[in-house]
Order: sequence, then C-alpha cells, then structure tokens
Amino acid sequence: MTPISIFWFRRDLRLTDNAALYHALNGDYPVLPLFIFDQNILEKLPKDDARVTFIYQTVEALKKQLRQQGSDLLVKYGAPEKVWPEILKEYHVKEVYANHDYEPYARERDDNMAEFLTSEEIVFKTYKDQVIFEKDEILKADKTPYTVFTPFYKQWHAKLNDFYIKAYPTKKYFKNLLQTRHLPSPGLKEMGFEKSKLDFPKINYKNKLDDYAKERDFPALDGTTHVGLHLRFGTLSIRKAVKDALEAKSNVWLSELAWREFYMTIIWHFPYAAFDSFKKQYDKIKWRNNEDEFKAWREGNTGYPIVDAGMRQLNQTGWMHNRVRMIVGSFLSKHLLIDWRWGEAYFAEKLLDYEMASNVGGWQWAAGSGNDAAPYFRVFNPELQTKRFDPKLEYIKKWVPEFGTKNYAQPIVEHSFARERVLKVFKEALSD
Repeated sequence: MTPISIFWFRRDLRLTDNAALYHALNGDYPVLPLFIFDQNILEKLPKDDARVTFIYQTVEALKKQLRQQGSDLLVKYGAPEKVWPEILKEYHVKEVYANHDYEPYARERDDNMAEFLTSEEIVFKTYKDQVIFEKDEILKADKTPYTVFTPFYKQWHAKLNDFYIKAYPTKKYFKNLLQTRHLPSPGLKEMGFEKSKLDFPKINYKNKLDDYAKERDFPALDGTTHVGLHLRFGTLSIRKAVKDALEAKSNVWLSELAWREFYMTIIWHFPYAAFDSFKKQYDKIKWRNNEDEFKAWREGNTGYPIVDAGMRQLNQTGWMHNRVRMIVGSFLSKHLLIDWRWGEAYFAEKLLDYEMASNVGGWQWAAGSGNDAAPYFRVFNPELQTKRFDPKLEYIKKWVPEFGTKNYAQPIVEHSFARERVLKVFKEALSD
C-alpha cells in the first residue's frame, strides 16, 4: 500500500486558505482529505437539523472540487474512535493533519485521537486555523488570561498585522493530493436525517461593511453580515474576514470578530464556563424555572412584542438578529428568572450559526454571570429597547402579525414587578 497523509476536515470546510491542509500538502506523502459525520454529535440532534443539511451540501461540494483535481474526499459516518481503526485497515497512513478546536468535546476527542494515533506510530499534527489568536497568544502581563473584553481587544488589535492574516496558498500544492478513484459517501437518509427546508445565507458581506456600525443594531434593516454560519463551519476563512474588515475600515465589525475569539479564549482557559456560571457565585441563584413560561418564551407568546418577534424569527429561519438575542436572553433570565442554561440549550438546538463559546458567552452576559464588568442590576426594558431599535415597529409587525389586535397575548409578567423580583433574588444569592 502507498504510504499517505490524511487531512481531517472538521470546522474548516474549505480548500482555500486552510492551515492544516496547507501543511499536509507540503508534507512527505500524498494527501487524502477526510470528513467524519460524527455520530457522538449527530445522535443528539433532531432529524431535520438544518446544520446537518448545510454540512452535507458543503461536503458534497468539496467532493466535487477534489474530483476535479483527480482526488476525492473520504466521507465516513460513525464515532471517530470507531471510524479511525477502520481507516487504518484500508490505508497505509503515516501522518494525520487537523486544525485546532477549542470546545470541551472536541478537545477530549483530539486528546484521545492523539493517543490512539501515537500508539499506531502515526504522527498527529494540528494547527491554528479558525481564529487569529488562540490559547496563550493574548495574555495579561502576569501571563494570566484576560476575562474582560476591552483590554483583551486592545492587545488583540495591537498584535494584529499582515503576518497573521496572510492566506495559506493551498491551491499551489493541489498536485500533492492523493490521486484516487471516486469514493462513495453516506447519504443524509442513511444517517437518519431529512433535508432541511431552511435557506442558508450566502457569503456576501462586503457591501454591508460601510454602513455596518450605523445599521447593525436595527433588526428591521438587513444590516448585519450573516457570516456566523460560515465562520462556524469554516466555509469562510477568519483571515479573509479580518482582512476585509481592515480594508473597509469597519472597526465595529472587526471588534465583533474579536468578541468571537475572546469567548473561544475563555472556553479554552475556563472550560467549566461552558456549563456553569463563569462567576461561580451566580450558581447560587434560585431560578424559578417555570415550564409554562419557558414554553411561552420559546414559542414567542410572552406578550412582549420585541421578544416574541425574535423568538419567532429564530423558530422560522434558524437565525435571530444579534441585538434581539440580547433582549430575549435578558428577558428569560431576568424577567422570568429562568436559568440561562435553558435558553442556551434552546439556541443550541435552533441557531444555524450556533457556536458554543459565543452562545454561552452571550447568554452569561445577558444573565450577568459571565465576562462582563456590568453589574447584575442591568435589566433590559423591552419597551425602551423597542423605542430605540424598532421605533416604527417594522420588525415586530413582520414577525408578530397579530400585534395590536385582541388576538395578541397579554404580557406574561409586568416589567417593574419583574425587575424588582430579579434584583431581590440576585441580591440574596450574591450577598451570601
């Protein structure tokens, strides 16, 4: 058998500007690209999960591109720990290349894979790809990680230069791909999934950058970039996104890209924060966790139109405007006193652009338990948020057509009562 290298696609589903793929193609052996539909992740998802459709379609497109180079993509379905021993029976693998991932499950998976591959005398090489700076690259003077965004961003921005955003010239080395016959791959149905009916946003953000700072907070406008899904699965390179932000002088969008990296740094250094409050005293809060109120929130029937509009947008499209994400998050954790983890899990199920670090970070920010200098008594007033960000009620009327009629739900809780209640409950928990 011919000795080969394998490049393992995960959250980096593109052939251009891909760090580990570049290094693999510059290695000593022909490169066979691999993608594993990970059963450990898939078995927890609903059968019509739109993200699985997106990944499937992207993987099919990669196969097509690789076949044009006389190569192909090896696609497997199963748990990685079971799939890899099968691959080693089929191929004489000398090296495996992959890009870093920072979430708790991915870290455990990669540690186990490194151990297994080393035991088989196979070299496992991994690289930074989905962020500009990772792990220990941005630290305070005392070598501890930043836990507040603004000082983190100052250093992130100061360190940024052309070296970090230079694209990896993978195309130059496609001749080093393994030349192979067409390889079969499992279909969606075979894996137990149905094709989703949701639409996926295209990568088309450059025309948004000039007005991004002015328009991004208004949910009735199409003023955001919709690249979350593409950054999540790596169909867009973070280096390209940052380069475009710098060229357009869109400092606000640049800082949004840095927020994503800040939250990934937090989850790397404080993995407990994926499941528990970053500020540990917040785990003492006595949540009400009323099931009926949670159902009303999920379905967009709280009687607070900006909240309901956001939840209906999420349920129908798999996306919610970022300003509204903050409002619905604050409403669930503060007005209804429902544990932020309930909301985080619901977003994890519904959001096309779900990314654990950013989602957990955003929810903990809304609940007050996360990386934020703001005090716990910040409680968004949905009415004031509406006046400020949807003054003509265009967003609300689009998603809540019965708003203003007798068919619209009565408010589930009165704002000033809810505010007083949450302040009392939080104060009790935090003064222990």
